Amino acid sequence: MNRVIDKRRKLARRKHHIRKSISGTASRPRMTVFRSNSHMYIQVIDDVAGATLVAASSLEADLKGLKNTVEDAAKLGEILGKRMLEKNIDTCVFDRNGYLFHGIVKSIADGARKAGVRF
Repeated sequence: MNRVIDKRRKLARRKHHIRKSISGTASRPRMTVFRSNSHMYIQVIDDVAGATLVAASSLEADLKGLKNTVEDAAKLGEILGKRMLEKNIDTCVFDRNGYLFHGIVKSIADGARKAGVRF
């Protein structure tokens, strides 16, 4: 089997397994992480309403200088945490989206915790 296809299939399987047990509500939304080879994206989602409450990405104009590194992931997590607190969201469920909880994903979570968000 092609290694890339197998890798994507395993990621999709992990993602589905996690999403079966995690759901976001208005009082406790879901923070989900997506990372590509060059950018990072974080969304805080209310699954009941099907709406994104807060988002942050390394593609935004004021965050354009952020690279796909552990240090910049912590900065992005902290920025998202501040945006969440501005909208009076202080707690959430962390969805690692099938990725292992280390490196960039862990750094995003630590940055949000540093800003004052509880998981």
